[in-house]
Amino acid sequence: MKKYLAAALALTATPAFAHHPLNGLPMETFSHGLLSGVGHPILGFDHLFFIVAVGILASFTASRLTAPLAYILTMLAGCVFVSLGFQMPLTEGLIVLSLLTLGGILASGRMTGQTATLALFAAFGFVHGAAFGGTIAGQEGGAAATVFTGYLIGLAAIQYAIAIGAGWLARTLFGATDATATNARLIGAGIAGVGAFLALEIVEGPIVAALTGAV
Repeated sequence: MKKYLAAALALTATPAFAHHPLNGLPMETFSHGLLSGVGHPILGFDHLFFIVAVGILASFTASRLTAPLAYILTMLAGCVFVSLGFQMPLTEGLIVLSLLTLGGILASGRMTGQTATLALFAAFGFVHGAAFGGTIAGQEGGAAATVFTGYLIGLAAIQYAIAIGAGWLARTLFGATDATATNARLIGAGIAGVGAFLALEIVEGPIVAALTGAV
């Protein structure tokens, strides 16, 4: 069991996390961009866990179908922002913070107000979008407009579907109809745990380097 858990965590913790459904091949067509946009949030477990948290928290609000759009819209904005050549510092650390924050809220069993919840979705959405934008901006020569359009559509469609699906499953399959539900809190604890593990991955290198240098 420990062996399988370690393997799962190692896969989960691959820093931002190098995931690409085309196996690194260049994106040249609209369908390439669409496939890449659909694949990134699924293959990137940091993004996947976050959007699951968004969907479950959204399902506890009065706007369960529209609340995830606060994330989707700023995610697209962040993607465009970075693809235009702007820089987003500390992206990996902020993604970890997003997992710790939403996972912690779920685990606590206490919802924030709807305005605060939407603000968190929007703020962290920009960060996740910046990570997605960094992927496509890293292509040699950049991506064509048709590729980028497909990429954005794929990102938005799959993440909205995951968010709505996660909220629906939480309510119907796990009986989590409000924030106090035990199953919702357990899911939140798991998401926060992933964030904590990724945080350790980030700080591990500098700590080891510092200790090695001290010796």
